[in-house]
Amino acid sequence: MSGRTVLNIIKGIYMKFNEHFNDIAQSYLFSNIAQKVAAYSAAHPDKTILRLGIGDVTLPLAPAVIEALHSAVDEMSKKETFRGYGPEQGYGFLKEAVKNYYASFGVTVGEDEIFISDGAKSDLGNILDLFDRDNLVLVPDPVYPVYVDTNVMAGRKIAYMNANASNGFLPMPDYSVDADIIYLCSPNNPTGAAYTVEQLQQWVNYANAKNAVILYDAAYECFISEDGPARSIFQTEGANTCAIEFCSLSKPASFTGTRCGYTVVPFDLKRQGMSANKMWLRRQTTKFNGVSYIVQRGAAAVFSPEGQKQIRANIAVYRDNAKIIADCMDELGIWYTGGKNSPYIWLKCPLGMSSWEFFDYLLENAQVVGTPGAGFGANGEGYFRLTAFGSREVTEQAVARIKRLLKK
Repeated sequence: MSGRTVLNIIKGIYMKFNEHFNDIAQSYLFSNIAQKVAAYSAAHPDKTILRLGIGDVTLPLAPAVIEALHSAVDEMSKKETFRGYGPEQGYGFLKEAVKNYYASFGVTVGEDEIFISDGAKSDLGNILDLFDRDNLVLVPDPVYPVYVDTNVMAGRKIAYMNANASNGFLPMPDYSVDADIIYLCSPNNPTGAAYTVEQLQQWVNYANAKNAVILYDAAYECFISEDGPARSIFQTEGANTCAIEFCSLSKPASFTGTRCGYTVVPFDLKRQGMSANKMWLRRQTTKFNGVSYIVQRGAAAVFSPEGQKQIRANIAVYRDNAKIIADCMDELGIWYTGGKNSPYIWLKCPLGMSSWEFFDYLLENAQVVGTPGAGFGANGEGYFRLTAFGSREVTEQAVARIKRLLKK
């Protein structure tokens, strides 16, 4: 009898899949929505569906970005300027541009604390390589599903903090809870609510007191007005010893299909004599080959004076769309958060409907698609998310249909 056969008898099987995949929803929220919309479209081919659901952008890349991309492609076509493997943590020209961008709103970060990636979603999942499986994870409810699913896949225990109308969907620290890893997103997806610097300071104080780490998703910081809430968790005192910040060019610069983001891992974030910055560098150099040179040149153009001017014009369009939706909610007397400093409007479902009931009601009677709040957690039940990422024309048409339907 071979050693392999003996091993097979002992174990009963040669290998095992990760059984924690059985603990996550078998279908992603937006896949469910897509299936419902596809079924409705097939049954009603004469109806025009207006989509205010999934948070994808509709405006194209800025001219400054396009010019930089073309220039980089030309470089790659010539032996003298061709680039092969680049630094896994990103080229210096882009990291310097990100550093200067932070400085524009009063935040100091070091170039070697900045890591360029293909987007915040990837890094939010991959960062978990740094943490032991036995850490307790604290997430808000409702929550962006990726925070939960990536930890469930790894077998971590998750505790939930209540985000609800009474606290403006901005939960604050509870010192009776001993969390190890804390997820915060501001402006929040899905609720659009945003923390002030003073509120974030309370979270930083809590994390440092508990020896915890905050994973701070700032993917929507560009929507915050100059006199608005916090742009970065590093605007607080002590965040460099307890926080990692994730940012993306997807929404501000229309990079959802181009893919580029950046994560800030401070040198001062250390536990048990181990440096998070050095660990993340080691992880990236082992598992990641970096973002393409061409994309990074385009990303650097985002932070140029002309690039900033152009993407701010795009953001203004989305802000106007958010105001159109928010004004509609005001006119209809529907409670909501978000809109002012966020591309999301999080509304209370009218007529006492559940989230999915309202989804079906809007689709069938107004041909407007949004996102059921229940898909983001138990506290999302009875709420609904609309996004401002459509075109001005689609947003106005969708709002007109919603008004006609709900004013009956």
